[in-house]
Amino acid sequence: MRIFVTGSTGFIGSALVPDLIKAGHQVLGMTRSEAGAEKLRAAGAEVLHGNLEDLDSLRKGAADSEGVIHLAFSHDFSQFEKNAADERRAITALGEVLEGSDRPMVVTSGTAMAANVDGKPSTEDGPTASWNPRAGLETVVKEFTERGVKTSIVRLAQIHDTHKQGLVPYITAVAREKRVSAYIGDGANRWPAAHVSDAARLYRLALEKAEPGAIYHAVGEEGVSMKAIAEALGRGLKVAVVSITPEETAGHFGWLAAFAPHDMPSSSAITQKKLNWKPIGPGLIADLDGMDYTQG
Repeated sequence: MRIFVTGSTGFIGSALVPDLIKAGHQVLGMTRSEAGAEKLRAAGAEVLHGNLEDLDSLRKGAADSEGVIHLAFSHDFSQFEKNAADERRAITALGEVLEGSDRPMVVTSGTAMAANVDGKPSTEDGPTASWNPRAGLETVVKEFTERGVKTSIVRLAQIHDTHKQGLVPYITAVAREKRVSAYIGDGANRWPAAHVSDAARLYRLALEKAEPGAIYHAVGEEGVSMKAIAEALGRGLKVAVVSITPEETAGHFGWLAAFAPHDMPSSSAITQKKLNWKPIGPGLIADLDGMDYTQG
């Protein structure tokens, strides 16, 4: 199958493209830079120059392919709401091209879109949360499912290796700057996590199975406590680990205060059963302990 991948040279895309090619697929990767183009060619993929705001390039990529995996998202959190709106327009452009065909489209969301009830891990078939500015993207995807597009959603946890870990690098930067690694209250609030190699394999399986309307959770660990994360960063950075009060959260974490206090455990039991997907990569704390903290 010829697959159009947005975000093809990003963190997950860089693991996904080789996985798709190894499985026998052809890849058309979108990139905004010549360095990205060289990386794609080296991996054996074709190149389409464009970006998330260039809707014509998105339409062309979808039109020239037999399936779409949409990974791209701007992580400039200073304009998070604008980026979320751009993302919805991009999904709309892709979906309109695929409408009336049998071609699958896998779209990226986050486990933070799923609501936790009574402290239990969120599930693929459970209620959704409304606090996240990106929440509207799943509504757009659902509308295209109802219009006959073979859509599915992969919700990402904190995707990690020893170089990147979802939102954790931003917490690392705060700890490095302030010379303390902080958690809030007792630090018992949890974030789910999965290794990048497991996430890449999940995207491929979601595309190949192509179950319309399906939601999958890229979750290897249901919940890693913020205290455990702070302690790992404290070990790596060799700084004190401290508890701060909820009132101190905004002053300490800045824009991260919108995410840091949330307890967001998440399950992938349904995903594992439907796709026969078994996460096998290292855990988040193992990767944090394996980082080179002299860089950055």
